[in-house]
Amino acid sequence: MQHLDLQVIRRALAWSSAGQRVWLCTVLCTYGSAPRAPGSLLAVNGTGQWIGSLSGGCVEDDFLARVAEGAFTAAVAVVRYGEGDDPRSQVRLPCGGILDVLVEKLDPDCEVQAHLRELESALLGQRRLIREVDLATGARHLIADHEHGPRVERDSDRVRLRMGAAQRLLLAGYSSVAQACAEFAVGLGFEVILCDPRDEVLEGVVLENVEIRRELPSIFIADGGCHSDTAVVALTHDPRIDDLAMMEAVRTDAFYIGVMGSMQTSQKRFERLRRIGGLSELELARIHAPIGLNLGSKTPAEIALAVLADILRIRSGIARDRL
Repeated sequence: MQHLDLQVIRRALAWSSAGQRVWLCTVLCTYGSAPRAPGSLLAVNGTGQWIGSLSGGCVEDDFLARVAEGAFTAAVAVVRYGEGDDPRSQVRLPCGGILDVLVEKLDPDCEVQAHLRELESALLGQRRLIREVDLATGARHLIADHEHGPRVERDSDRVRLRMGAAQRLLLAGYSSVAQACAEFAVGLGFEVILCDPRDEVLEGVVLENVEIRRELPSIFIADGGCHSDTAVVALTHDPRIDDLAMMEAVRTDAFYIGVMGSMQTSQKRFERLRRIGGLSELELARIHAPIGLNLGSKTPAEIALAVLADILRIRSGIARDRL
């Protein structure tokens, strides 16, 4: 599964390298219902070829028509769809919402191509970056990103766009809760990978849009299966799978690490990880156990909801006391 943003940036880079001007569009914010989240990308070249998505198609059609008419000659512009004085901005979104789109005109030069290559490396998980774009001049700057927070931040002078790999959910072992987590996560746009070496457990399991790997999750993690945009969750109650996954996960840059179990089970697990795994208190502190938000969850679907809600909380940089 290739991240759509990565496809957009790679195609934009190919067009630019071939000497074509590119318009790079980013959803800045939405009001009401909207088909695509802030940070979503679309790229268009001078011949009308395009890749990516901003809405369900109506915005794309209008934008392509404007490019063909010679609009967007400035280095940067912000266009609102769904309302406004410009009749062209009255395009009706399929969900009835409003969205603001950042439009950057990128000339085919070495500076632009170097910038796009940096974005490609971020989307491949090699590093996390913030793109800072000056709304007056279109000047672009890249800043190393060491925190989690909103994909888009905006003030009157500039926008800050977080760029990283596709959000990945690594499920360490299969269970009914893992099944529900996978289904929720796919709907939320995560790249989902399930690792479990137990053939008897995986027999008959069907998970659409999920990569299933018949190996120990600890081995997959040790072989580089995690990056800084990965959430690792262990939901089996089998310490042979869960504990080993935790021991490897804390040695990675994964932004969320969690394991299922009661308070008593979690304390026993931490003792094992100290004694057998040699984990330090700092490493243990990275593990969310018991996993998820305390929603009074009982069923697999309810537990999965609590787990994904906590992952989204961390990804958005929201402290528990702000909920």
